[in-house]
Amino acid sequence: MPVLQGILPVKRSLVTADIAAGVTLAALAIPEVMGYAKIAGTPVIAGLYTMLVPMLLFALSGSSRHLVVGADSATAAILFAGLSGMATPASAQWMAYAGVLAFMSAGLLLMARVIRIGFLADFLSRTVLVGFLTGVGVQVALGEIPGMLGFSAHGRGLIGMMINASGRISHASVYNLLVSAGTLLTIVVSGRISKKIPGALMAVIGSIAASALFHLQGHGVHVLGVIPGGLPSVAFPRIQWKWDLIDRLLPIAFSMFVVILAQSAATSRAYAARHNERFNQNIDLLGLSLANIGAGLSGAFVVNGSPTKTQMVETAGGQSQLAQITASIFVFLVLLFLTAPLSYMPGAVLSTVVFLIGLELIDIRGMRRIFFERPWEFWVALITALTVIFAGVGEGILAAMFLSIVAHTRHGYRPKNSVIKTDENKRFMPVPVSSPEQLAPGLMVYRFTHSMYYANTEQLSREAGDLVKGAKPRLRWFCIDAGAIDDVDFSAAETLRQIAEDLKGRGIRLVLAGVTDHVHEELDRSQLTQLTGKDSYYITILDVLKAYQAEAAQNAQ
Repeated sequence: MPVLQGILPVKRSLVTADIAAGVTLAALAIPEVMGYAKIAGTPVIAGLYTMLVPMLLFALSGSSRHLVVGADSATAAILFAGLSGMATPASAQWMAYAGVLAFMSAGLLLMARVIRIGFLADFLSRTVLVGFLTGVGVQVALGEIPGMLGFSAHGRGLIGMMINASGRISHASVYNLLVSAGTLLTIVVSGRISKKIPGALMAVIGSIAASALFHLQGHGVHVLGVIPGGLPSVAFPRIQWKWDLIDRLLPIAFSMFVVILAQSAATSRAYAARHNERFNQNIDLLGLSLANIGAGLSGAFVVNGSPTKTQMVETAGGQSQLAQITASIFVFLVLLFLTAPLSYMPGAVLSTVVFLIGLELIDIRGMRRIFFERPWEFWVALITALTVIFAGVGEGILAAMFLSIVAHTRHGYRPKNSVIKTDENKRFMPVPVSSPEQLAPGLMVYRFTHSMYYANTEQLSREAGDLVKGAKPRLRWFCIDAGAIDDVDFSAAETLRQIAEDLKGRGIRLVLAGVTDHVHEELDRSQLTQLTGKDSYYITILDVLKAYQAEAAQNAQ
């Protein structure tokens, strides 16, 4: 099993920077993971546990030098939405289910590693990911407003909860509002001054001190209360295994698996490209699987590759997984010696931290870019976001997968094909099929710009037929430029045979240019070569033109 790929080789000149980045990561991420624990419906201590064993296991076994693994808002939101109605949040049963989901996610990741399907992450387009995370951000941010005001709200779904909250606005607490405003101001102002200032940590420390000194709990401010200190116990989740329970948990685990697969791979790929480094996606899948096994055993919840934490380390100058190991050691010390002060933390502080996390996920700039650059894809992103907001995170994942496939299919369903002509300088240039130019009198070159498969065979047949029927002068050769074709399925091969037979009946020869070896083998198996002849394949369009002109000259004699 490959280990330490994210650490070795160790560069002595960067060790100090990695250690400093690890301390910075811990300082910035501790309030964040406590907020994610709140999103997941688990005790806040479980958020700290995600930065202990899981983070350490990935640092030792992953291939990426930069990807930080820990609690994440998207998977936390899926966990909460999936378990709602199955158990009471933060209860022993809830935590047992959370542990089982971590094991299930680990199993799916390990299966993906064994059968090497990490490429599935590529089927979640950047468009739908922007929409998905925006929807999650809206849902998370709006869901924390009651907590920031000092009261709880219930209801079916986000809309039901917001309706309930609007009716309880009179229960808002002035002291909770002041705590939330102070937290918000501290984080926003410190972030404007410098991204390296741990504004969230400053807000947490300040609120703990104010809560202890001024006894805010006596003024109606809810505090976290006693938080168990020490290290987590290592044990399997205790549940009664039943098939109906597995049936209910498996879709939740699969939704989280898809997010982990897509988000972790995208983050690793982005930072590897930034630093001109390589990473092995399949090895990272193994590391993510081990990290989630560690989460399930240590009382944490599902962990994921985190873009925000990865950027924290990048900004702080970290260059390897040594930074993450340092952060785990820092959290180890916090768990041993500093959990008692956390009991004074006002709940409004965590609600505010989570609220800001939600706002950061709302990618207005990304949605605007999609709208101006690809209007059709903007509606895909918007539908994904609205599905998350109004239907739920799990449904949003399914919508994201479906819409990604639809968007991909659309690009191949109606390819922008063309015909080839020569300009005044005798250079080949494409023109729309609506302008049926001939490369030479009697020779037309039809360029097909996508793989040929069942969905676009009707377009292939229609365009080829229209070009041949409308050609003036009458065609003698019809060439298909196959340089962009990397696959031909059974339906497309059958259509090509029909086109070849129709052309042969009209006294027109079908030839192909730029056919790859793979496509050539497919056409041989489909007996198209037997129909058109082995001499119907040419390397380039220029070769087709020369052969056609040579035949025309020979016929003229």
